[in-house]
Amino acid sequence: MTSHTWSLLLILAVAIGALIYLINSRLRIHPFIALIVVTVGTGIAAGEPVEKLIGSIEDGAGGTLGDVGITLALGAMLGRLLSDSGATDAIAHAIVDRSSSRRLPWLVAAAAFVIGVPMFFEVGLIVLLPLIFSVARRLEDQGGAKGSPYVLLGVPAIAALSTLHGMLPPHPGPLTAMTGLHADLGLTLAVGIVCAVPTVILAGPVYARWIAPRLTDVRPDAALVAQFTGPARSEAATAHASDGPGAQLATDTATRPRVRTGLAVTAVLIPVGLMLLRTFAETVLDESSPVRSALTFVGEPLVAMLAGFLFALAVTLTAGRRSGDATRDSLTDSLKSIAAILLIIGGGGAFKQVLQDSGIGDAIASAAQGAHLNVIVLGWLIALLLSLTTGSATVGIVSATGIVAPLIGTGGGLEASLLVVAIGAGSLGLNYVNHAGFWLVKESFGMDLTQATKTQTAVQTLVSVFGLGMALLLSVFA
Repeated sequence: MTSHTWSLLLILAVAIGALIYLINSRLRIHPFIALIVVTVGTGIAAGEPVEKLIGSIEDGAGGTLGDVGITLALGAMLGRLLSDSGATDAIAHAIVDRSSSRRLPWLVAAAAFVIGVPMFFEVGLIVLLPLIFSVARRLEDQGGAKGSPYVLLGVPAIAALSTLHGMLPPHPGPLTAMTGLHADLGLTLAVGIVCAVPTVILAGPVYARWIAPRLTDVRPDAALVAQFTGPARSEAATAHASDGPGAQLATDTATRPRVRTGLAVTAVLIPVGLMLLRTFAETVLDESSPVRSALTFVGEPLVAMLAGFLFALAVTLTAGRRSGDATRDSLTDSLKSIAAILLIIGGGGAFKQVLQDSGIGDAIASAAQGAHLNVIVLGWLIALLLSLTTGSATVGIVSATGIVAPLIGTGGGLEASLLVVAIGAGSLGLNYVNHAGFWLVKESFGMDLTQATKTQTAVQTLVSVFGLGMALLLSVFA
């Protein structure tokens, strides 16, 4: 590698170290401020022109919030409506009463696997948070879990959603790799599912069972838990909630509108169904079809989540016993608890964009291209390094595809499909502080950096390694 490449790698290492120090040291700098400070310093140190640096920060933060922010806000309001109605608590009660604590992580993984087919990682997690929090709180009240029940149930969801997002079309990354490598859609889906199932099992419920007892003090902010689950039933949980801004949420259950559980489940499934319809349309229908255009529009995460929210709003209002003003105040309050999360996600997006625009990702790609490795391992490694350095799984997939595509020609076949899976798996590994998903998980579950590394970073790295292992195992048949 050239001296310039080494200098860029050193800058990246120093940037990540500085970020960790600012957040975890006695300074206790807010993550959003730390991200912005480190982002500016990284851009200057890497030689990005000063006149372009601010544009990179604005584009990165704005683009990330445009992808995630509005959908996150709608998901928070949807979760609040369902919790105010008592629906999420009823669903959690039904699940806990009918399942042992040992089975719950498997049920969450299965639900996330289904939801993850059409939904991006962040969107799927937002949809699942009310269920995860409700079931985890009941386990916490009953003392039915070893360690943190939020980790026990959150890890399987993270594993399933990230696996589907990175390794299976029609998600944008795998679909892009499939097109660039001339892989067959049906064969890629089949190979992807074969690789995904054991990956989700090992990185999800199995790892969750091991890590949860080691993270006993992980618990989301009381206001966020109360927002998604309603007021706590136990005295201990109520006392915890009264310590923070969620105290006002602990209202008398009898004064809340009661929505039938079936209607609440429908509100959650509407976004899932619309996104599945979009997946079907993009897979089967011709690009010129007006039906495809319509289904693609309604299946956009923002539109699909808006539809679910409006349905839940209509159901809540028609349930009676609650005024429009009270509902509006409740929705306004729901946004307060995610304001910090939105800022931190935006800061992570800015950091990602500056790393990309400063040339660090290109330097890593050129260095990896000179390595003499198995093409599947090479594609995985390039995607891994580029995703780490740029904070974008999509950048990792697109760049890795362009680099390795000439090595396999245009024949397609099993090797091409396995390479799609390996590149997608590589883009998931080492998910850390410059990824928006890392901050979403960290802040949603109330973790510090070390805890988030042991969950989000560790789970997605396990998914990445197991995905590569499965691809290499199947490659003996290529």
